[in-house]
Amino acid sequence: MPVRFQGLRRCAVPASTALAVVACALATALPAAAQNYPVTPTQRAVAQATAESGVPESELTPNAPDIYTVKRGDTLWAVSGLYLRKPWRWPELWGMNLAEIRNPHLIYPGQQLYLERSGGRARLRTSPPGYGDAGTVRMEPRTRIDRVGENPLPTLRPSAIEPFLAEPLVIDAPTLGGAPRLVGTQEDRVMLARGDRAYARGPSGQPMAVVPGQSRNWRVFRDAVPLRDPSTGEILGFEAQYLGRAELVRGETVENSLRDGKELQEVVPATVDITATKEEMRVGDRLLPEPPTPTTVYVPRAPTVALNGARVASIYGSAVLDAAQNQVVTINRGTRDGIEPGFVMAILSEGDRIIDKTDPQRARIKLPDERNGLLMVFRSFDRVSYGLILSIRTGVKVGDRLVSPE
Repeated sequence: MPVRFQGLRRCAVPASTALAVVACALATALPAAAQNYPVTPTQRAVAQATAESGVPESELTPNAPDIYTVKRGDTLWAVSGLYLRKPWRWPELWGMNLAEIRNPHLIYPGQQLYLERSGGRARLRTSPPGYGDAGTVRMEPRTRIDRVGENPLPTLRPSAIEPFLAEPLVIDAPTLGGAPRLVGTQEDRVMLARGDRAYARGPSGQPMAVVPGQSRNWRVFRDAVPLRDPSTGEILGFEAQYLGRAELVRGETVENSLRDGKELQEVVPATVDITATKEEMRVGDRLLPEPPTPTTVYVPRAPTVALNGARVASIYGSAVLDAAQNQVVTINRGTRDGIEPGFVMAILSEGDRIIDKTDPQRARIKLPDERNGLLMVFRSFDRVSYGLILSIRTGVKVGDRLVSPE
């Protein structure tokens, strides 16, 4: 088994501070990269205020466990929901163990969480209540051995959103129209699959070229579908259908040739090899440079901006009318509206329109909109964002309203 040997610096910590021994160990032992997850000033301020007194017991779930051992496969959302009625109130969960877990993104499988209740308030610790109350706990230098690659808990299950971090692409019409395109295949093949070779051209005046130091990887798209605001009908952007990836082998060139006694210049398209396919490709499909893999850390929280007019704009990759739990939807708000990854929104299903049979006039009335579930934004573009449905009662429809979960 691969192991890592790492010395700990000496730390002296008063036990009266709810035993920050674990915090000291984390701060000195964890890789620097793991300690750089973002924590906003607002989240830190809320957590610090909560850490002083804990949270009211009324905010706990009815079955909040007194002791819980973090398991492989857990998520921060699930652990938060285990203790709090409102899982998006993540800073409160962090606040309950602020003295012991300085970085809330670093909760590892195998850690034990202890729920302490006192005076109608609750706090969450990583050591048993009362441990170390006798005085100062001192940690001496020692060797720590653990498995390489043991990662802290993710906010959400990676398998639920990883495919969507690369596949959905919202672009504007000029960008798509100016993207390089597949123009030919070997042996006049109609469809292309992995391992096939094809030829591509860039837009006028921008030939595809191999540039030293730049990635040769491209993504292939087709049929950009307009995303419309369900309220106004306005086009918010175009969602391109992801087909797969291609590698640029040779750049586009111009060759001089002699034909019928005349010297001509002929365009020789770039050569690309298809390296991965989700669906078969064909002449006319567009290519866009493959972006770097995103490393966003999702911190569930209530939106800090007004959601006036926010609605579900489309259901991604689905031929059905209703979206279910763990499906992805687009919403008609993006970065220009202040929408950020991690925002949790409540989904409201529109109330039915019925005839009031108790009214002699048979008036037509609309029942109230009802809260149906929660979604969390995980990717934002200028005017559109993608959200994962976290919980749901009935199917989510295009046009459903989105509001703050508070």
